[in-house]
Amino acid sequence: MKKLLPFIVAVLAAITYNASNRELDTSSSAPQADTVERASAERASAEWRSGQQVRGSGVVSRVLPDDNDGSRHQRFILQLDSGRTLLIAHNIDLAPRIPSLRPGDRVGFSGEYEWNDKGGVIHWTHHDPQGRHEGGWLEHAGRRYE
Repeated sequence: MKKLLPFIVAVLAAITYNASNRELDTSSSAPQADTVERASAERASAEWRSGQQVRGSGVVSRVLPDDNDGSRHQRFILQLDSGRTLLIAHNIDLAPRIPSLRPGDRVGFSGEYEWNDKGGVIHWTHHDPQGRHEGGWLEHAGRRYE
């Protein structure tokens, strides 16, 4: 039994490692782009790394009033497939607003993640008119807002 214990521990460690990295495994077949994008948003959020450009999609759980202080932002809460929620702050002075956005709608996004104690915020979901920041976007009902 003592001789088998190191082998059993090694096998269990390998199984645990593979299970935790399954969504990023590209060795046997290429993952779908949406899986990689969702993983990047969830990984950035889980690792609390602000300033990272992320992509993903989720379902609108709540539409909030616009923030009209300074630059105007359309705001809503997006729930990722993992259950994690993010605030989307979409600058409607630089990009078109999403009309008729409702809870239950699926929205894709590309933007910059910023950590907060409620899960995080995605902003820069628009082009940069000065060309110094990677442009982002939102997708809803087959249309891209950037």
